[in-house]
Amino acid sequence: MERIRDELCEQIVSAAERLAQGKDPGKLTVRDILNEMGITNRVFYNRFHSIEEVLAILYARSVSAVRKSLSIPWDGTTGFEEHVRAVAVRTLELTYDSRGNLCRYVFEADSLSSSNFHWWTAEIKKLIAEGEKIGYFREELDEDAVSYSIWCFIRGFAADAIARKLPRETAVNQFAYGFGCFLKGLKA
Repeated sequence: MERIRDELCEQIVSAAERLAQGKDPGKLTVRDILNEMGITNRVFYNRFHSIEEVLAILYARSVSAVRKSLSIPWDGTTGFEEHVRAVAVRTLELTYDSRGNLCRYVFEADSLSSSNFHWWTAEIKKLIAEGEKIGYFREELDEDAVSYSIWCFIRGFAADAIARKLPRETAVNQFAYGFGCFLKGLKA
């Protein structure tokens, strides 16, 4: 059966996102959405196969927003370190803003997604290659190890800060300082 795609689909996804802010998304049910919106099973299932499909949409949107932050190339108008730090901080900010209480669901899905991991490490390797090309990074860097470390640093920091409910500004400031120290260790 072909699913209906209309404005109500977006309303259902929005309701799921609101509800996920107050409870573990893994425990979110179709019944929760039905009660929140005052709709029937039929209305929901005419549009979606399952709650997992709705959560997958929320996950995909979150990943897309955060990925955009890493895809901004260095244009040479700022210092390279400043650019890399700004990209990392922007990534943390977007992670913080878009994931909120969805963090456990999203981070669990991230851990299971090899395509997401490969995308991130490939983008980070591009930054490393650019840094090596301009002489910012040491040439003997193991790009695989460094890209994996950066991915873990950003992802792990965000997961911990969100889980601990650190205020966004505190998390951003501490992250920027720590990531700056990490970058200095990679300098030529």
